[in-house]
Amino acid sequence: MADALAAIARVPGLGMITIRADLSRAGDALAEATGLAIPDVAGITTDGSRSLGWMSPDELLLILPEAERADAQDALTQALMGDHGLVVDVSDARAVFDVTGPHAADIIAKLAPVDALALRQGQLRRTRVAQTAAAIWRIPGGFRVIGFRSTADYLGLILTNAALPGSQLAPR
Repeated sequence: MADALAAIARVPGLGMITIRADLSRAGDALAEATGLAIPDVAGITTDGSRSLGWMSPDELLLILPEAERADAQDALTQALMGDHGLVVDVSDARAVFDVTGPHAADIIAKLAPVDALALRQGQLRRTRVAQTAAAIWRIPGGFRVIGFRSTADYLGLILTNAALPGSQLAPR
């Protein structure tokens, strides 16, 4: 039997914090609190265990090990003290999948209006994967996909089906 085009793995144990604030005013304090540079528009910065993604002009998403979530949330709340802002734990509202392997870009291309091959390291794309909202970025060996937990079963199924052996895209 042929091998799948890519490995699809649900990623457990992550904490996720949405940060809403005027990034031009609070960016330095938020960078200090997260330990990461504020990403460029449609970008993501990472240090290996933590990532900070640009979600909109006034919104960031911090992704980190679940064990660090509470301390990070406290630090972010302190960083925004005196400014108009919001820090919310959204860990339970999201599902994370890694798509890795030699044809990982084909899996993304089948399901999302994204040129996965052109997606550079450090870029984050908010889009849809089939019929569900998602964010996608490069990781070593493939891509990370974050969607809503309410659609996690669907997201996992369509990613797995897109990776079925023999379903690769025609060579370009």
